[in-house]
Amino acid sequence: MITLPFLVVFPALAAALLLLISRDSWRRLVVWAGAAVTGIASLSLLFITPESGPLFYPVGYEVLSEGMFVAELAIAVFLIYLGIKYRKYLAIFLILFQAALLVFFETGRGSVLHHITPNLFIDQFSLIMALIIGIIGSLICVYSLGYMATYHERHPNVPDRRRSFFFLVFIFLSAMFGLVFSDYLPWIFFFWEITTLCSFLLIGYSKTDESIKNAFLALNMNILGGIAFAGALLYIIAVNPGGELLHLHSLIQSSHAIALVPAVLIGFAGITKSALMPFSGWLVGAMVAPTPVSALLHSSTMVKAGVYIIVRFAPVLTGTMEGLIIGLVGGVTFLLASAIAISQSNAKKVLAYSTIANLGLIVACAGVGTYKLIWAAILLIIFHAIAKSLLFLCVGTVEHRIGSRDIEDMTGLIVRMPRISVMMFIGIAGMFLAPFGMLISKWAAIEAFSDAQFGLAFIAILAFGGSLTVLFWSKWMGKIISMCPVAERVENNISTEKWMVLSILTALTVLVCLIFPIISAHLIEPFVLAVYGQTTRLSQDNITIMAMMLFLLMIMPFSLLLYRNDKRIVPAYMGGRPTTADLTFQGSMGIQQHVGLCNYYFEEVFGEQKLFMAGSALCFGLILLVGTLTAGVAL
Repeated sequence: MITLPFLVVFPALAAALLLLISRDSWRRLVVWAGAAVTGIASLSLLFITPESGPLFYPVGYEVLSEGMFVAELAIAVFLIYLGIKYRKYLAIFLILFQAALLVFFETGRGSVLHHITPNLFIDQFSLIMALIIGIIGSLICVYSLGYMATYHERHPNVPDRRRSFFFLVFIFLSAMFGLVFSDYLPWIFFFWEITTLCSFLLIGYSKTDESIKNAFLALNMNILGGIAFAGALLYIIAVNPGGELLHLHSLIQSSHAIALVPAVLIGFAGITKSALMPFSGWLVGAMVAPTPVSALLHSSTMVKAGVYIIVRFAPVLTGTMEGLIIGLVGGVTFLLASAIAISQSNAKKVLAYSTIANLGLIVACAGVGTYKLIWAAILLIIFHAIAKSLLFLCVGTVEHRIGSRDIEDMTGLIVRMPRISVMMFIGIAGMFLAPFGMLISKWAAIEAFSDAQFGLAFIAILAFGGSLTVLFWSKWMGKIISMCPVAERVENNISTEKWMVLSILTALTVLVCLIFPIISAHLIEPFVLAVYGQTTRLSQDNITIMAMMLFLLMIMPFSLLLYRNDKRIVPAYMGGRPTTADLTFQGSMGIQQHVGLCNYYFEEVFGEQKLFMAGSALCFGLILLVGTLTAGVAL
């Protein structure tokens, strides 16, 4: 069990060392070593997975908790300084309000310090999260070595702050491990706020006006969630002066009347952290950050913290109107974010809205909270983390080679960057094609919603939203694999770190699809059984069909690797007109015409501003409603 505190402490030590190192050769060594040790330590947790229920690891209390409190105040002072520097007065107000709540909580709980022993813990769900953080997060760190060097070559006006960049990335990993292993809610809150700080600083890495604006947008929205989290801590102390319910598992297993209010408040914090509507603006704005930051926020850390905590409180929300409304917030976000993605040609914005949509689906499952839906939600978390990190890093690599992240500029990418194209094809297929896990999870969610209250409404949302995802992923996939006779191959000078990370993530995308029945049987099903007393299982027929479809589906992307330059490429057919290789033909009156092919984006139907405003208004109304209901329970 020493592995749990090691995984919390070791990345922080590596971060401190990286902050001191200025030589690139030494930095590379520390990042490689830190990533390798973190990944291996994460995998070693597989050998201590409990058969049923969590295993607890008691930790000393006074010094650590007091140190966390001092650190939280120091963070508040630092953020207030930055707020004053950049004249962000809303941020200053929110930070002061949260700090006041924190001080009030710390002074109010002083009498219970002597008999509360905080625990770290591990169960199947925290193990899954630790594997996502440790493996994918570590791979992103290694990828960042090559990416950030190229980034500063292409952006000479941005000061080289790679020391602080890698420091923050490793602190991020440390905080996420602390968050998923902590059973003591004040500790979870501390690590929660560390992720907020790290994301704020990483989004504002370039310190341009746009990056600073979006960094403070992310900060404001996440501090709103932090205020709700602090309010939950105060409520627990008010109804349980002894402080026993400050333990996560004790709170979840306590009486429904006591646990519901903090569950909703912390659920609201999860909604802000997961960037569901009306708070999704901060995640879209985070696209200004370097691509590894986007991959880190979207796949293994920041947003996964939000859905993690909501899934944790799903047993409390199950069968309640509050849980149903939270589920509707997730469902509406899934539907409208999927629609908005259709109107986007910027690849990173497509990935951003796809992330928001899938997080909404996870929250919809957790809000309704039946045992079948929790099984589906955890599957969604796993498959989304792997495929989305692969896609973000592929887009970053493509952007550096072709100078654009626009999907329309990726025409014929299979000719220009064949290996990367195959990886992107597999990543995109992993998001919406059978038998990859995202689609399997959606099938499972549809079946589970059929047994839930108001299930037909959720089934309709999932069916329409799923259809929309097919459209925007298919458009992108078609651009990548289209043939472009005059394209020049530019897949050169890509660093070893990038190739290694992308290859591993591609392999993981396929591997997890092959072994997900094992993952389900040994990790997800035991967790659901321990929490709900019943679980869902995959039938043998479904497993056989999945294996056959996976074999058939893999024929196409891997056959693309067999492409040879000496193969004959036939120009586009233009109704009998002679067409040149660069898609020009002689039109009427002898005028040379150029053929331009592009996707439909349906901006008049799925425009970002229109749908975002509608979704934000609807979700804001739902959040106000759940707040009103919760206030009635609290009183």
